[in-house]
Amino acid sequence: MERARITVFDTTLRDGEQSPGCSMTVQEKLRLAPQLEKLGVDVIEAGFPIASDGDFEAVQSISKLVTRPIVAGLARACKPDIERAAQALKNARRSRIHVFLATSDIHLQYKLRMTRQQCLEQARDAVAFAKSFCQDIEFSPEDATRTDPEFLCELLSAVVSAGATTLNIPDTVGYTVPAEFGNLISTIRGKVKGIDKVVISAHCHNDLGVAVANTLAAIAAGARQVECAINGIGERAGNAALEEIVMALKVRADQYPYETGIVTEELYTTSQMLSEITGVAVQPNKAIIGRNAFAHAAGIHQDGMLKNPLTYEIITPKTVGVPDSTLVLGKHSGRHALGQRYEKLGYHFDRRELDEIYRKFLLLADEIKTVHDHHLLELVRDRSKQSSEGDDAKNNQNQPSRKAFPANAKAANALSVNSMAEHHAEQEDHLWGV
Repeated sequence: MERARITVFDTTLRDGEQSPGCSMTVQEKLRLAPQLEKLGVDVIEAGFPIASDGDFEAVQSISKLVTRPIVAGLARACKPDIERAAQALKNARRSRIHVFLATSDIHLQYKLRMTRQQCLEQARDAVAFAKSFCQDIEFSPEDATRTDPEFLCELLSAVVSAGATTLNIPDTVGYTVPAEFGNLISTIRGKVKGIDKVVISAHCHNDLGVAVANTLAAIAAGARQVECAINGIGERAGNAALEEIVMALKVRADQYPYETGIVTEELYTTSQMLSEITGVAVQPNKAIIGRNAFAHAAGIHQDGMLKNPLTYEIITPKTVGVPDSTLVLGKHSGRHALGQRYEKLGYHFDRRELDEIYRKFLLLADEIKTVHDHHLLELVRDRSKQSSEGDDAKNNQNQPSRKAFPANAKAANALSVNSMAEHHAEQEDHLWGV
């Protein structure tokens, strides 16, 4: 069965760079834009041309650089902004002017100081003016999720009649929740005149941690464009993360019968490039592209992974461009994982030998949290040294090496009294780490 196509509108270079610490120079944007094209995004929002000369130059340069994606420039609903955006986009093979105006009563009263009727007229006139420069016009009613639904539908009908081709519904302050947002999209589909001629888009912020969930709810309700950013960067708590939306659609195609043009194998590379450019690291437990996304620490997980990765991974690492899964050695690891790591280092132990070194490994893991290869090699060297020192050394063979362990008297004496370490060593790996 043919699946509906979802347009991926990437706003990393515009809303994303508004994230504190994530602003980018023109050259940095020009480095990331071709990677976004390689990733397969449909629309690149390259900047806000009126905001600065640098943003204007970035939009202008990216318009010349990329060949396949639509290049969008943001503009407030006023003539100077729209003219500046049109000028920056002049050389784009495919261009879009993205016009926005706040519509919620709180914004109208305190920020814009205008009535609803004035807002409606300004939005309609701005879209009509933008249409004189470009056929592809997107309109966003800022703070849509806190706007009166009846007024929102009336205004959206007006901008559609003025020539808007995409209606973007922003959850500007991350206020809505999935069921509510889905209902709003359904209401718009049912009440906006001419809605069958335009694309509905969703732009969700993550202030309550549900930006991706809200975006998926919008898709289910009829939205066919998603606005998102790599690594979820953006104002305050950020935008909906592109990689999470795309992989949710891919992995749960049974629930979401839609497809995108994203080359998922480029997700990790794109994420890493953005982090390098901005200097802002991805949180380790970030879904899809975080350092721990394909790392396994618990013994039960490691045991399952070694037997069949499907036991604990719903996505293969290579699907998103990650080289491989990793088994992180720590106090929750089992002998199976430890033995496998030693085999990669060139050591093969029988069960008795592995039990002996595993007990020492547990003591070390309690002290330093993560055990790396050089620590494992120290354990082997310490074991060999003790074996060669004769009977006197044999009496002290359970004492940790100073080189292998932190200088800690409590840890040094723990082996003889730590019954948990003995008990853990006797268990099968699949019993640990539930």
